[in-house]
Amino acid sequence: MALNNANDSFYQEIYSMVKKHPATNNDFIDRFSRGEITYEEFENFSIEFYHFTREWVSILSVLLVNTPNENDAESLTRILVSELGDMDPAKRHELLYRKYLRSIGMSPEELIFREQLPSTKQWLDKMREYFASDHFTALGAEYGLENMAIPMWEKLLPGLEKAKHKFPKLRSMDIEYFTFHRELEEHHEEEMANVLGEHINDKVAKEKFTKGASGMLDYEKEFWDGLAVKV
Repeated sequence: MALNNANDSFYQEIYSMVKKHPATNNDFIDRFSRGEITYEEFENFSIEFYHFTREWVSILSVLLVNTPNENDAESLTRILVSELGDMDPAKRHELLYRKYLRSIGMSPEELIFREQLPSTKQWLDKMREYFASDHFTALGAEYGLENMAIPMWEKLLPGLEKAKHKFPKLRSMDIEYFTFHRELEEHHEEEMANVLGEHINDKVAKEKFTKGASGMLDYEKEFWDGLAVKV
């Protein structure tokens, strides 16, 4: 798609906003990256992120079934199929996360029924709310979530390695879920760039897109804040 200068500027503006957002530039995730969290905080992360991983497919499905534009739906379908393992059930992302949990001595079967922290519940509830709302706002929320992922993985991966050496209980940690997911994120970003491009000449769509991306990430920032143990 040929872009004029204004549209190219919008691409850069929203991309930069997402990459710099406090959703992936906050005290908790920065401490996590440096290996400065407590074991209790590591447990909080592992448990609460599982709630997201477990529920994400159903949340994304809501957006897909409410998507009227066939090109948008095609991009969302590819992301959803990726989350389900790209036709390989053994690579289903929630299954990989279950392997991670078992490797650090946690039972995913039990965690399913564990009450979520208020900040986690709020984040997941707001995803459902955004994805079932105005279509362009919903697409913006999904754009924000997919484009914050690489900065997130770039901080989580070194933090996991540091935690493995810091805490004896974590010596056998299986981080395939995290490394595998990191490899896929550029493709997810590309899909959402295609979605944005589909509506790049619609002023109202762009405004709602930005609102959705920023708002969704604001709630994600609160999710990370909620994992910290107050002293």
